[in-house]
Amino acid sequence: MTSRQFVTFDVADQFFGVPVEIVQEVLLNEKYTPMPLAPDGWGGLFNLRGEVIGTVDLQVRFGRPRRSMSGPIINVVVLVGGEPVSLLVDRIGLVADLDDAAFELPPDTLTGPTRAMIVGSYKTEDRLLLVLDVAECVNTARAPI
Repeated sequence: MTSRQFVTFDVADQFFGVPVEIVQEVLLNEKYTPMPLAPDGWGGLFNLRGEVIGTVDLQVRFGRPRRSMSGPIINVVVLVGGEPVSLLVDRIGLVADLDDAAFELPPDTLTGPTRAMIVGSYKTEDRLLLVLDVAECVNTARAPI
């Protein structure tokens, strides 16, 4: 049996995961530089050990109101096309080791902008884990559905 590991997190009471191999790190950050002309969905910029990292506010991408960029925010820094981008999340979870045979297509009940950013799901003991298409999440040039 083969399995995959996912870094898990919550955004607006939904449970998501991204493959562990694309996660550079998870951190808490408080200071962001606004991006006034950036597409909707970009949360700001921050300095990570001398590298400027752009942030994507997943709440906006999922069709919810923009989060306040003041105070500490959890960042899941992922690599997209070899470049780091931060996903802003509400709560970080554990690393989940899930059996490939349990992978399912996104549920039919999933609608709205979130559906276009999900590649599949896993039924865990407690909740349904939605697997994000990270490249689609950071593609803020495309408006949410």
